[in-house]
Amino acid sequence: MSCCGQPEGAGGAGGADGASGVMISMEFPIVQYDFAAAGEAAARIKQILRQLGISSDLVRRAAVAAYEAEMNLVIHAIGGSLSLVVDSGRITLTSRDEGPGIPDISLAMREGFSTASDEVREMGFGAGMGLPNMKRCSDLFNIESNMGAGTVVTIVIGVN
Repeated sequence: MSCCGQPEGAGGAGGADGASGVMISMEFPIVQYDFAAAGEAAARIKQILRQLGISSDLVRRAAVAAYEAEMNLVIHAIGGSLSLVVDSGRITLTSRDEGPGIPDISLAMREGFSTASDEVREMGFGAGMGLPNMKRCSDLFNIESNMGAGTVVTIVIGVN
């Protein structure tokens, strides 16, 4: 099941490669329920984008999307990763998890809809704004989810 169209050429991993135009490629492992470390990957992504000289508006959008993706991995997944790929034309964030999958992506995209536990909500998370905020910060946004296999969320922000 997928949503919102597949970004052209999005995703993919690998190191910095001048031949392909990739300026940086990094992956951050995210651990389920590790609220103590939650936000560290997004903060590192924000720092990297600033060091690359990306405009502050694009850095803000990428940082918000990365934080929301990271929190979704912490709250809903059974382990996963958040990757960052930057080339001359775009910032691509890819969230991959080994979670239960999303049974209804359209419902999951509704603001305020959440499957977070009461315990997570009591900590101030799980308000049901993660996926809508990721999409709002994206120029291209895609979700692919398979029940029992996990979910891949791709966020692309144009740099030009």
